[in-house]
Amino acid sequence: MSEPLVVPLVDEGLGNSSYLVNLGDGRVLAVDPSRDLRAIRATAGRQGLRVAYAADTHLHADFLSGATQLAATEGATVLASAVGGRTFSYTGLGDGDEVDLGGLRLRALTTPGHTDEHVAFLLLDGDRPLGVFTGGSLIVGSAARTDLVDPGRTEELARAQYRSLHRLAQLPNDVAVWPTHGAGSFCSAPPGAERTSSIGTEKATNPLLRAPDEDAFVAQLLGSLGSFPRYFLRLGEVNRRGPDLLDGTPTLPPLTAGDVRHLLAGGGQLIDVRPVVAFAAAHITGSLSIPLRDAFATWLGWVAPPDRPLIIVRDADQDLDEVVWQAAKVGYDNLAGELAGGLDAAPGAGMTIGSIPMVTPTDLGDNRVLDIRQDAEFTDGHVPGADHLELGDLPARATDLPAGPTVVMCGHGERAMTGASLLARAGRRDVAVLAGGPDDWATVHQQPLETGA
Repeated sequence: MSEPLVVPLVDEGLGNSSYLVNLGDGRVLAVDPSRDLRAIRATAGRQGLRVAYAADTHLHADFLSGATQLAATEGATVLASAVGGRTFSYTGLGDGDEVDLGGLRLRALTTPGHTDEHVAFLLLDGDRPLGVFTGGSLIVGSAARTDLVDPGRTEELARAQYRSLHRLAQLPNDVAVWPTHGAGSFCSAPPGAERTSSIGTEKATNPLLRAPDEDAFVAQLLGSLGSFPRYFLRLGEVNRRGPDLLDGTPTLPPLTAGDVRHLLAGGGQLIDVRPVVAFAAAHITGSLSIPLRDAFATWLGWVAPPDRPLIIVRDADQDLDEVVWQAAKVGYDNLAGELAGGLDAAPGAGMTIGSIPMVTPTDLGDNRVLDIRQDAEFTDGHVPGADHLELGDLPARATDLPAGPTVVMCGHGERAMTGASLLARAGRRDVAVLAGGPDDWATVHQQPLETGA
């Protein structure tokens, strides 16, 4: 059985896809590769293929590009827009420029909107277009946000996005649409399981392409914009310069309790990646809970400081490489090490142990409920009377919240524990976390959830 021409590699945590294109001669093209190249290298390695080209559709804000790493280690030729001010060596492409891939061709189409220098890459076999790598222009059911370059230019870029989407919609209906951003990405809005599509499907179903005119398109796109992680504001510039190259798998040295005390005295921060239940039962006072899961990188980049030493606390059975790679792909090279011996090493070294109770929906009582989910989640349905503050806003506002017993909640408990740990770090000793979410509350109490803000 022959290998597929295009293989999507989905990063479930960031909600993005990169792609490998088999060029048929032992080489592959990687489109929008992440700095975490494990999946690309494993996929190419299983087939005995070499990455010969690495193409970036735009200056990514939500992850560091792996294109320059592939150039350094695999000798890949980097392809990207000729504009955008990149300061590393690459092949710059303008509108209509083509690259001969050895049978297949790649044509650049300028598609500004998500970013100024955004390009889509049309893959052709002879003169027949097979599919288009749309990055953050046309995506499944929507288009990527336009407020990352400059908040003051959001509408201007939304109008550019309108023109870009309608340009792509002129391609034949059977042309595949291979976007980078998808469900779960804070660069895009709509939920859904589909990661790829076709021009015909998007013309028939994408609400933005069905908007009656440009003004309606702009209003609809801008109305879908929610908050985004703070680290988005830094990575575009890092990608413009080219991320620091990595020498193999990043390592994280073990730190003695004395090392940790020294780092904490200098402004370091403990990041506890253990499961919620373990953190609730016992953790080092002042630790920030960010459970290791698919979304670890997003929340690390949203609530952890990027410019202070971070010390990891984990269970022995948790994959340390996964912690380090997830941090690296969002530009967190400030991991100083991990506490050797984990939580067991803390008491003998003078670090105090705290706990945060977890409560069930039946135990809420008259406690204040703080729902820290995203605005759209809260609006869709929340516990009656709950207060709302997005988790991403909590670090700056932890000391502003009213005193009194408070139960923090999200959809399942992971984000809530992060929020509770932020409040505890700010001195609150009257917080608990709801085990479960609003649907669990509704089931237990046989009451409907409130909707709206």
